[in-house]
Amino acid sequence: MKLTSTSFCDHERIPARCAFGIPDGTGHMQLGQNRNPQLSWSGIPAGAKSLVLTCIDVDVPSSLENFNKDGRVIEADLPRVEFVHWVMVDIPPGDGSLAEGACSDGITPHGKRNPPGPPGARQGLNDYTGFTASDPAMAGDWFGWEGPCSPWNDEREHRYVFTLYATDLPRCPVSGRFTAAGVLKAIEGHVLDRATLTGTYSLNPRML
Repeated sequence: MKLTSTSFCDHERIPARCAFGIPDGTGHMQLGQNRNPQLSWSGIPAGAKSLVLTCIDVDVPSSLENFNKDGRVIEADLPRVEFVHWVMVDIPPGDGSLAEGACSDGITPHGKRNPPGPPGARQGLNDYTGFTASDPAMAGDWFGWEGPCSPWNDEREHRYVFTLYATDLPRCPVSGRFTAAGVLKAIEGHVLDRATLTGTYSLNPRML
């Protein structure tokens, strides 16, 4: 299997138009266009019955003590955790693609409802759901793609790992407000093949 993008190359920077947060010229950030990147996949196994897509930031600071605080930095060697930016299930099997901006184009306060996707596909909650929970202006259920918005004082460039799974499941056995964790558990033992694509992003002005 192969997963590629015309929006960015593997292990290269995700464009600002696909980000949730972009530089504002002062060293901090402003909201971006939040377009989903273009994706194409090929070489799907003949026995595949549905595809699953995730995008996970693997470089999120494990502590928010210094998160976006003037005069402080988040050191590169701070332990890191994962943050889910996208999970989609029941993508039709076979070679295919998603156009840039087809599933997300802009930021919807409180999260998108029923974001568009391939016919029959379903999109789950991303981790902006928990991240915005304490903000009355933004809190809600965030479904579908929400792009990069790494801390502007983080010394580490973040990696965003897109993974496409080919499964033998006609329908992923999750429902309602499902999450990436629930999906990955549900497809255990049913993955025929997988492909990954990694993009990078940083809001640190010293790394632009």
